Amino acid sequence: MLTSELLFQLLPLIFLVAALYASVGHGGASGYLAVVSLLGLATKSFVPLILTLNVLVAGTSFLNYRRPGAFTFRDLLPFIVTSMPAAYLGGMVKVPAAAFNAILAVALILAAVRLLMPKHIKGPEALRRKSAETSLWAIGLPVGLVLGFVSGMIGIGGGIFLSPILLFLGLTDMKGSAAMASSFIVLNSLAGLAGHVAQIATLYRAEPAVPIAFLVVAFTGGLVGSLWGATRRGPRVLQWALACVLLFASFKLGSSLFL
Repeated sequence: MLTSELLFQLLPLIFLVAALYASVGHGGASGYLAVVSLLGLATKSFVPLILTLNVLVAGTSFLNYRRPGAFTFRDLLPFIVTSMPAAYLGGMVKVPAAAFNAILAVALILAAVRLLMPKHIKGPEALRRKSAETSLWAIGLPVGLVLGFVSGMIGIGGGIFLSPILLFLGLTDMKGSAAMASSFIVLNSLAGLAGHVAQIATLYRAEPAVPIAFLVVAFTGGLVGSLWGATRRGPRVLQWALACVLLFASFKLGSSLFL
């Protein structure tokens, strides 16, 4: 059960994470999990709520980043064909607390690396030419399978890992990757939520005001961040600060495995 003191610590942090992630077209699940971990709360119990926040914030990001010509759902289809069922199965997997924390620690490091990456990411020219000649299905099916399963298992959407892959291979530009990643996050998070369906009713029945407060704060942060990111240059200094928080949370989770 959350105390009033913890709740008042969490809500501003949730707003900040939602705004920063939405500014680059993401939902913020890895950031929410990092915040929950840093405050000493059980991350696994927050997964259904975090996935719900992810749907809301990434959906807001998609509406603000979606522009004609950025991408089509036909481009996204090879990734979601495998990612959605994999996310559902991942959500149903009962992971021991130690294994969950280990996987989450690695995911937080990767998320931090993504935030620290330069705005424009380009792979070697030869690799970009090869990916342009390769069927999108040959790339999308295995990538979607891996990202979907891991995302569903630890309670994230997977877009923060998908967007650098898209940019590195030259499959889309920055705003196109934001639109594609945000829609990928929404669909994966919904599939992951289906795998946690037994926990959702309990979560909202116990203290309905708490998840509602989280949803309102995250939506507001996501709206502010996505409008900023879609129309102006993203707040890079704040993204770097968030990356440092993710790395610290990862270190805390990792060190707890050896105590």
